[in-house]
Amino acid sequence: MEKERRYNIDWIRVIAFDLLILYHVGMIFVPWQYHIKNNITSEGFVIPMMFLNQWRLPLLFVISGMGTCYALSYKTGKIFLRERTLRLVIPIIFGMLILVPPQVYVERLSQGVNYKSYLDFYAHLFNGTYPTGNLSWHHLWFIVYLFFYTLIFTPIFIYIRSNPNNRFIELLKNSIRKYPSAIMLFPIPLIIIESILYPIYGYTLSFWRDWYTLSFYGILFLYGFILISIKDIFWNLLEKYRFYFFIMALVLTVTFFVLLRTNYQSLIYVVRLYNLWIWILLLLGYSTKYLNKPSALLTYRNEAVYPFYILHHTVLLILGFYIVQLNVNIAFKFLMLVIGTFGIVWFIYELFIRKYRLLRFLFGMKPEKQKIN
Repeated sequence: MEKERRYNIDWIRVIAFDLLILYHVGMIFVPWQYHIKNNITSEGFVIPMMFLNQWRLPLLFVISGMGTCYALSYKTGKIFLRERTLRLVIPIIFGMLILVPPQVYVERLSQGVNYKSYLDFYAHLFNGTYPTGNLSWHHLWFIVYLFFYTLIFTPIFIYIRSNPNNRFIELLKNSIRKYPSAIMLFPIPLIIIESILYPIYGYTLSFWRDWYTLSFYGILFLYGFILISIKDIFWNLLEKYRFYFFIMALVLTVTFFVLLRTNYQSLIYVVRLYNLWIWILLLLGYSTKYLNKPSALLTYRNEAVYPFYILHHTVLLILGFYIVQLNVNIAFKFLMLVIGTFGIVWFIYELFIRKYRLLRFLFGMKPEKQKIN
């Protein structure tokens, strides 16, 4: 089976996870609930955080679906599932036992819970699940959901790969080729899910009975695979209409923030969901034009992005626990946390994770001899 690769997808993945780290730093200072909070929050963080919040996670799930398509283009289903299981499940287990407990520990300390030591806290790790207990996957929920989608969708993906000219794919190709505006129908299932499931189940990230989130991100993951499957028809559309997506994104973003001052909740949902879809198309379109080329920097960052994601939240919360106690302004704290989080994670990655086979395995990286894959 032929191996395929688009470098713009790798770049978008790297950029999206960088933005995720910045977003998590911002959560310490925005007036929303989070694990560690600064004693003073700032309304100035709200608009940029809400802007990112609309499309950052949807983009990651679409990109993940696209990456799945490329991985399956040169692997058997059995090999793919075995590799994905190792690269997803091992970091989840390792994270829940080693990386997430320090996050919960500093959160409990910030809440005034007294432990004699970290070992004393760890002895209570399995006394219930978060938030009432201490056992949690915290930010690793993304990997948990990704593994679930991999299991349930892989049989469908294998069928599509084995039957590239099946009736559905051909219909999609012909529809988008003749009517490019058909790409604007994709948010409709998201609107239906939002209107029916969100009022019942909310947004919990607990996996169990989290039917709204599982359905919402699952559709986006599926979209990534399906749109990649129509190949140049999709990419040519993105590149050709990228400026129109830019204009639409500006209009929808402004409309969304204006509508937030009203009580038109149903309209707000529709605008927000179309806005997130347009931003995904916009970012993919411009990356197709300007970022679809290899580089040494991309090779390094693309390999590092997964361990960076797995490790960053632990470093951020531990660092944040001490920095929020400093008597300096918010801007300086934010800057210290950004530089400190990226710097410490990079230091640990470069000196330890990248060099040792066991750590590569625990952080979901391929063995060094397989890096070309």
